[in-house]
Amino acid sequence: MRIEIRGMERLSFRERQVVALKETGHSNSEVADRLGVSVSTVSTLFSRARSKGYQVVLIVDGDPLGVFGDEHDELAEGD
Repeated sequence: MRIEIRGMERLSFRERQVVALKETGHSNSEVADRLGVSVSTVSTLFSRARSKGYQVVLIVDGDPLGVFGDEHDELAEGD
């Protein structure tokens, strides 16, 4: 499983860093510590990035969540 952030070309380098960390579950203080900036800077960068628009897409390979079971296998065989 992985994430893809679409529309990142509209973001600055620093906004990309913040978005990548925030969208993978890091808190503002964790992001601030990792990037060496203040928590308010993280908030500002994340807010700017959100206003520019981007989309987070979860890409799931196979069935790691175990939600499709045998039905999914049967459908795949019929294709």
